[in-house]
Amino acid sequence: MDNLGRVAKFSLGQVVRHRNHPFRGVIYDVDPQFANTEEWYESIPEDARPSKDQPYYHLFAETEATYYHAYVSEQNLIPDSSGEPIDHPEISERFGDFMDGHYPVQGLLN
Repeated sequence: MDNLGRVAKFSLGQVVRHRNHPFRGVIYDVDPQFANTEEWYESIPEDARPSKDQPYYHLFAETEATYYHAYVSEQNLIPDSSGEPIDHPEISERFGDFMDGHYPVQGLLN
């Protein structure tokens, strides 16, 4: 496997939605390729398991019922075109106010 990975298609502060599952989120970090545990990866059904050699995104995610952190492969994300903000309570710790479909990065990131 090559260590170069690919250039990320989505950016920090961008609002996205999952291609197959009913949740939206704000990107707060990007891994150039898979960087989670093997146990997490193996928990994905084999017929739906994405390639490790692509960018993976950390999201402040929300559904109609809850807020959480999600780790999603690039192939499973699409831009959100709703123009609606995300209500996740941790967004204000890293981003400014929702503006023109995204959240501006605020201060320095860890």
